[in-house]
Amino acid sequence: MADFDLAVIGGGINGTGIARDAAGRGLRVLLVEQNDLASGTSSASTKLIHGGLRYLEHYAFRLVHEALVEREVLLRMAPHLIRPMRFTLPSHEAGRSSVMLRLGLFIYDHLGGRKLLPPSKTVDLSHHAAGAPLKRRYQYGFQYSDCCVDDARLVVLNALDAAERGATIRTRAKCVRAERSDHWRLVLMVRGSRESVTARGLVNAAGPWVGEVGEMVLRQEGPSRVRLVKGSHIVLPRLFDHDDAYIFQNPDGRVVFAIPFETDFTLVGTTDEDFKGDVNCVAPSPEDIKYLCEAVTQYFRRAAVPGDVVWAYAGVRALYDDGSARPEDATRDYHLDLDKSFGTAPLLTVFGGKITTYRRLADTAMQMLSHFFATGPAWTHRDPLPGGNIPWDGIGALIARTREQWPFLSEAHARRLARAYGTRLGDILGSAAAFEDLGECFGADLTAREVRYMMDREWAADADDVLWRRSKLGLKLSAAERANLAKFMAQSRGLNAAE
Repeated sequence: MADFDLAVIGGGINGTGIARDAAGRGLRVLLVEQNDLASGTSSASTKLIHGGLRYLEHYAFRLVHEALVEREVLLRMAPHLIRPMRFTLPSHEAGRSSVMLRLGLFIYDHLGGRKLLPPSKTVDLSHHAAGAPLKRRYQYGFQYSDCCVDDARLVVLNALDAAERGATIRTRAKCVRAERSDHWRLVLMVRGSRESVTARGLVNAAGPWVGEVGEMVLRQEGPSRVRLVKGSHIVLPRLFDHDDAYIFQNPDGRVVFAIPFETDFTLVGTTDEDFKGDVNCVAPSPEDIKYLCEAVTQYFRRAAVPGDVVWAYAGVRALYDDGSARPEDATRDYHLDLDKSFGTAPLLTVFGGKITTYRRLADTAMQMLSHFFATGPAWTHRDPLPGGNIPWDGIGALIARTREQWPFLSEAHARRLARAYGTRLGDILGSAAAFEDLGECFGADLTAREVRYMMDREWAADADDVLWRRSKLGLKLSAAERANLAKFMAQSRGLNAAE
């Protein structure tokens, strides 16, 4: 008998989503990730849960419909991580015509059965708060609704829910070989030692590494159908004083978002370019950074220059190669390839996908694998993620209750904890009666008790896991504070090992 029913390679949003779904259907699941959860593309997104307004230009109506439906499903599943946001789209002569924009937004409003979010509308930017930071030549535009998300925490919570439903989550465990018969035998490299496990089925959800895993680990024959496309983002000091976002039309036909980010900053992205380099070393080029700065400078009164950038990051999307000439035209839809050769264990390979549609991707994957496993029915559309058992618009009430129960918390601290942990923030705060009860503060209200929670419950192993994936507090801690946190975590790991 195999050790597991299903093994999943890849700890990004698709891998953890599949692991969660499978575990909830009663399968014995193993997920292996060579680094930290969400350490690749899934923490390098534009942080949006959206239908993909620009995909309408490519007549991707099925994809947009599915994404718009999922937008509200996910909002109900994780209302602490995902929040509604209004987007302002300035109109101008050099961009798409106002008729085209109105038609697109009309379709966007009605294609997904919108129930929770307000519809689109025309706005007079000369008399609207959204127009205040823009150059005067942008006199009118449109507003519509989508959502924003903490992408890496979405991954972590899917892994946490999978684990609580019985899945085994192994981070820092690289699959270096896989042998196929009537089951899979996987060889893992874990802290310099080799381990062997078996599974009845295997999912390759390695994201940018999907082709490498297929060729080097699974020894598949034939060319990979993956197309690697790099998207870069920059973070600037806050460019405007309200909580709405912007979507700008560039002269080259691409669009760029400017989104409120972590209270004090603005996130700008993304670029689209084919990627041919080492997927282990992905970073924005100087040209990427210049392009994004120039994009926002075309619209905002306040110019942005590369010297203003406080953080820049890039991720590689592993898209299914549909033959599109331009990288921005390549489909963002997911493609699942099931190899079910007679007498051998099944292999499912995952290409493409968006954070917004990860749950549907996982559900589709389980339907395709249902011929090999006796599984329960679909369930993820109705069960919230850990901490998300509040109404879709209940985050404000949760913050208020948190401050009543722990009055020593500042408004900002309570909001950050509520948005990160939802109703599970009590697992961190416990019986604390004063801020000092939470242990050492490493800066920006990050305390020892919260760090230990991330280590004990969320697989955080080093300072980057805490500061750039479980949170974005790396934007606010000094180099000395980051070093102190790293020292604390190393000492804590030593104590845990001794125990």
